[in-house]
Amino acid sequence: MAIRVLLCDDHAILRDGLRSLLNGEPDMEVVGEAANGLQAIGEVRRLRPDVVLMDINMPELDGVEAVRQFRIECPTVRILILTMYNHDEYLFRTIQAGAQGYLLKDSPVREVIEAIRKVATGGSVLHPDVAQKLLDSYREQADEKKAADRLSPRERQVLAEMVQGLTNKEIAEQLFISETTVKLHISNIFRKLGVKSRSQAILYAVKERLF
Repeated sequence: MAIRVLLCDDHAILRDGLRSLLNGEPDMEVVGEAANGLQAIGEVRRLRPDVVLMDINMPELDGVEAVRQFRIECPTVRILILTMYNHDEYLFRTIQAGAQGYLLKDSPVREVIEAIRKVATGGSVLHPDVAQKLLDSYREQADEKKAADRLSPRERQVLAEMVQGLTNKEIAEQLFISETTVKLHISNIFRKLGVKSRSQAILYAVKERLF
């Protein structure tokens, strides 16, 4: 059975080219097209395609929100992004929304065709530049987690009091230690978390939900 593909892009010339290429494959059929995000949602609802090949920067409704709606309207549909944007914001939001693949428009045609096949059969595909961004983000998150793990129990107590807005003197009284010791703990916290100020340390603790 042919892979039923819905093309979503606001450039008619690009859709025409993709339609000709995909319809020339023995195992693919372009069953519909959409020129904007809202139209794409309607076509997904009507056609129930196997794979949606779409851009992110779409009129009416952007690709990220369209992907979220696809997951509601047709949970079984597989989504492959084909865009010129490799910005972190688009990438992470789209993957989180439920897309199974993310390719850039400079990808070779054969790579796009193979990506459709892979996504249709349950796989995932990422452009090399996109994959590197995800890997870098994962490493950064892992490094942040390791940094928090390096805090001693007492340093965590001091950081928790900092988050509550206590001064060094108040922390010292709360934990029954000297202000000098508090300052030493705070210095160690800054070093281990890779921050330079009290506000940055507090922001880190809140962001990482340490308490």
